[in-house]
Amino acid sequence: MKKIFTILCLLISITIYSQSEKPELVIATERVEPGILFIFEGAIKDNISPSSMHLSENETNIHIEARVNWDTDNIPKGTPAGGFVPYLYISAHVINQKTGLSTFVDLLPHINLVDNFHYARNISLPGSVVDKYSVKFNVTKPSGTDLALHMDWLKSYGKQLLENKTFSYDNVDFSAVAKASRN
Repeated sequence: MKKIFTILCLLISITIYSQSEKPELVIATERVEPGILFIFEGAIKDNISPSSMHLSENETNIHIEARVNWDTDNIPKGTPAGGFVPYLYISAHVINQKTGLSTFVDLLPHINLVDNFHYARNISLPGSVVDKYSVKFNVTKPSGTDLALHMDWLKSYGKQLLENKTFSYDNVDFSAVAKASRN
């Protein structure tokens, strides 16, 4: 099932790439219970509003993203298949494998006409765009004040939406997306 999903995500990414003719790097795809899909990406930097909270396109190298949606299979009853999963806290730690320099950023909810809702941020890479990077995504579950759980959820899935997770990847090459431009 995981292989089929990975292939499907790559096909979707290829389709988006061919439709937009703009490169997008799928770093990894992960599925966690109870049926939440994470697609971690490096995308082309963009101008994001409000500009007071986001680095401008000309101050950055990439737009780092976590698309977080419900799977289309094996999901809780009443869950919108493919729907966005809100209220997560996601951060990215990007480490230059050559120099050890790093940057850390909290990913915020964004919306666009390609991915719809997703978590993302423009960042400057801590080194050359041609260097290789290690990337660690930390996912923290919603707090009790951010998300309330009904009794049917508690009985079926427990006292939280998901467990806190860390996903780590090495040898990530951002060069194609860092050299590209949306505008």
